[in-house]
Amino acid sequence: MSALSPSLITAPMAHQWLRLTDAGLFELRTGKVELGQGISTALTQIACNALGVSPEQVQWIAGDTDVSPDEGFTAGSQSIEVGGQAWHHVGNIVRSHFAQAAAQRLACSTGALRLKEGVFQAPSGEAVSYQELAQAENNAWQALRVDCETAKLINVPTDPVVTKRDDLWLKFTGAGFIQDLCLPDLWHARVLRGPHPKSRPVMVDIHSLESLQGVDRVLIKHHFIALVGRKEGPLIKAHAQAKALTTWSTPNLENDSNAEVLLPQLSAVSQMVVHDKPTPSHDTPAHLTLQRRYSRPYIAHASIGPACALAQPTDRGIQVWSHSQGVFKLRDQIAQALELQAEDVRVQHVPGAGCYGHNGADDVAFDAAFIAHTWGLNIRVQWSREDEMTISPMGSASLVDIRGSVDKEGRICQWHTQVWSHTHLNRPGWGNGIQLLGAWSALENCPQPTPKDVPLPTGGGLRNAIPAYDLGELSIQHHFIEASPVRVSALRSLGAHANVFAIESFMDEISEALQIDPVAFRLKHLSDPRARHVIETVTHRANWQARGEAGSGHGFGLGYARYKNKAGYCALVAHVEVAERVKVRKVWACIDAGAIVHQDGLLNQIEGGILQAISWSLHESVHWNENGIRTHDWENYPLLSFNDVPELDIHLVDASEHPSLGSGEVATGPCAAAIGNAVAHALGIRARHLPLNPERLMQAIEQASD
Repeated sequence: MSALSPSLITAPMAHQWLRLTDAGLFELRTGKVELGQGISTALTQIACNALGVSPEQVQWIAGDTDVSPDEGFTAGSQSIEVGGQAWHHVGNIVRSHFAQAAAQRLACSTGALRLKEGVFQAPSGEAVSYQELAQAENNAWQALRVDCETAKLINVPTDPVVTKRDDLWLKFTGAGFIQDLCLPDLWHARVLRGPHPKSRPVMVDIHSLESLQGVDRVLIKHHFIALVGRKEGPLIKAHAQAKALTTWSTPNLENDSNAEVLLPQLSAVSQMVVHDKPTPSHDTPAHLTLQRRYSRPYIAHASIGPACALAQPTDRGIQVWSHSQGVFKLRDQIAQALELQAEDVRVQHVPGAGCYGHNGADDVAFDAAFIAHTWGLNIRVQWSREDEMTISPMGSASLVDIRGSVDKEGRICQWHTQVWSHTHLNRPGWGNGIQLLGAWSALENCPQPTPKDVPLPTGGGLRNAIPAYDLGELSIQHHFIEASPVRVSALRSLGAHANVFAIESFMDEISEALQIDPVAFRLKHLSDPRARHVIETVTHRANWQARGEAGSGHGFGLGYARYKNKAGYCALVAHVEVAERVKVRKVWACIDAGAIVHQDGLLNQIEGGILQAISWSLHESVHWNENGIRTHDWENYPLLSFNDVPELDIHLVDASEHPSLGSGEVATGPCAAAIGNAVAHALGIRARHLPLNPERLMQAIEQASD
């Protein structure tokens, strides 16, 4: 690989990544954590193949602030690109060091060695293990630097390893999640909160709270109210009763308008972030100009398992168990809030319900740490479903306005995009203050950090706002809205979901106006051979040419993007049926993620991303009223049901000659776009605002008839 992983800059020593145990095991360490995406399986395979060991010899430590390397957040589809690349390099360097030592010990050349299950064998039959060599050199290998691009690497023949996921059985049958974790002498806690993150208690009947059955203690600090008891069941009932006994203030929310109406009304800081002029040869007059607006609403994480954390006082400070995606930043923020040193706080990751983005995991970790530190108790805090759906961060709504022109040759000569959106990142450690909900209410002088977004080229609200096509004049204008009616932060794919939906919908609208096939129109504007390949492959597999005329009630639509314009490629075709509602019948996808590390894991990522994108595109939308967030349960916030899961046909490109690319979020935007384009093909009428539920479709039909 051409460049070092940034993880090796923060953790440049071999001992930060690996420990050889006395029992003959290889303790592998990583900062990338398991979120249900199967990354522990893929990293195990990378490490085993680099070191020449078997999975049975491996034990992982992931996301432990006392032991693991700090690799930042497990986010942005970078676990393979960054974490996997780091372990590939670490394993190669460590193996090469021990291969030289083994050759000297066994009196042969390194080229004559063979490596199997951590044992180097010479042609003579003599053998020596990693552990024996490490003991002989008094563990000098631990001082190896792994941040060297020019290290001499020695390849030793070994049997390739293909790993299988080993975390699912326990999750299906036993204590596989943080909600199952138990500590000795454990107390349970429920934090009392209002119907909106900015709600504050205005009238609290402390005596009534203390007298509730199941409540042994009540902790009140400023606006923070926690009910604590020995048994969880009675405490859950008491928590529901306590909410009815407490009066809450509610912030003055904007009218519950659709995103295309609401966002332009909010105060924004506007700036032109991209303004590329064409070369003179492309400076041609416009033959056709279109301008369209597209939007997506605020979206909840809606994890099946509500956020949970445990905390235990220690001699030095506090230990926390959390399903956070950024344990080091969480540690630092908890330490700051509790006025401790960072080294006095230990955060260990334990898997929770699947979540791609910033949900309530960090907030509930502070809740547990604050109560445990205040009272010196072992504490377990779990949020309620209502907490999960109202006070945890949500994905920002976005409005995308595109104006584009084509010349007489049918090539796009001008493209101007305007994006209205809030920040897409408010994780702990991002910004200039403490980014924890409980700290804002428990501490009197804990102002919220000023929102800021991720700039291009990675982008937050502008992620994938630059089209992946060959264009003429291009400009991107960002209308950044600092204040939001709901709490917003990272959600899978950030702004790419809305931006790709808008770009790919607009590409179809231009091709329709020009009476050109949408596939041909895209290929006309794509010179990247890998991009062309995924589009040509998926449309061939979906038999695109036989899709028929528009307006039949059945539709086929295409969506394409390269995630972040630098990660994995995804082209996707959706077949939908539209009657009383939209039903996705089948989805074809072609993915080029470079070298495939773990094929089953990659398939799982794409399948999950498609299903989540279908749910977002057809069902999900956060709403509120004067009393707070009203989409606080499954009845008011519907998801894709098992009965509506479509047939999936996913083709993975064999691109082993290229580096591995991030893939966990590649399908989100293309899937939304493909569904939108398929619905337009099915109806002969385009709905431009997500979700494409019956209400939105009726709105589009009524507007088309005006």
